[in-house]
Amino acid sequence: MKKFTWVMIFLLIACAAGSQNAFSQTKRKILYYRNPMDPSVTSPVFMKDSMGMDYIPVYAKEPSQAQKVSGIHVPLQQQQLIGLKTGLVEKRDLIYEIRASAQVAFDPDLFVAQTSYIEALKTLKETANGSDAFLNGQSKSLLEASRRNLYLEGMSDSEIDELAKTGKADDSLYYPGTLPTAWVYAAIYENEALMTKPGQKVTFEPLAFPGKMFHGIVAGVSPILDARTRTVRLRIRVDDPKKELRPQMFGTALISVDLGKKLAVDQDAVLNTGMKQIVYVVHKGNIFEMRKVTLGTEAKGYYEVLSGLQEGQKVVTSGNFMIDSESRIEGFTK
Repeated sequence: MKKFTWVMIFLLIACAAGSQNAFSQTKRKILYYRNPMDPSVTSPVFMKDSMGMDYIPVYAKEPSQAQKVSGIHVPLQQQQLIGLKTGLVEKRDLIYEIRASAQVAFDPDLFVAQTSYIEALKTLKETANGSDAFLNGQSKSLLEASRRNLYLEGMSDSEIDELAKTGKADDSLYYPGTLPTAWVYAAIYENEALMTKPGQKVTFEPLAFPGKMFHGIVAGVSPILDARTRTVRLRIRVDDPKKELRPQMFGTALISVDLGKKLAVDQDAVLNTGMKQIVYVVHKGNIFEMRKVTLGTEAKGYYEVLSGLQEGQKVVTSGNFMIDSESRIEGFTK
């Protein structure tokens, strides 16, 4: 009887242990085992590696509100170890800076074009009150051709209108004039030309005067694209009260372009894979979601966001390489 009793007790304990173990396995189901030294090596059953170290079990995660977002879970302690930092996606005033090779130069071709336009204006005035319709028509055609030539030389409508009022070509384009200014020509790329217009502020630093800035404005943007260099020529008038600038002096022009208020993300948050650009968005529960983004212009440490992110979202700005590596390992071993 005693022997039977002890057998029953043993069976009950075993069943209880088995039930508890089954409950534990139901609660945390082991998917596979991972090599502690090489996460890409896995096993469907428990085993040890060549050094005698136990393979690490990988459990099926419990479904939760946080895990409804597709991403990778990174504990807070691990975030601190990798120096993870975050920032917000928000609207900012973006300033794009164009740096271009520039040269102090005269422009006799533009001086001649201005002179021809002024002469065409005088001719039209002289023939306007005459009875010769043919001569009057020829004068108008000459004026239109002269105006188009000024466009090709990079003059704007406002500059041409001002030239018509003054009736005097800018002699500083042909030889050093009396005005305390100088002409600087810069070559900018075709995508930058779309953002450039007359009146924008410019600083010019000549190689002959390191660290010294000459301030000016964009006077004209050429409508002609150089097919060989894929650049457009800017004509810049800079202040030179001491007449320090000389023709053929080289330097660097910096043009500031105000892009306005745009949705922007810190450039450090962006990982460029070559095929796409990605950002890691932070969600509750320490979940990090990989997000493909479409970006616009880069401006002083920020990218304009065209799609993929919304205002107010939190993104990883430091440590995102580690997050990306962990995400790829986890995706590979699943």
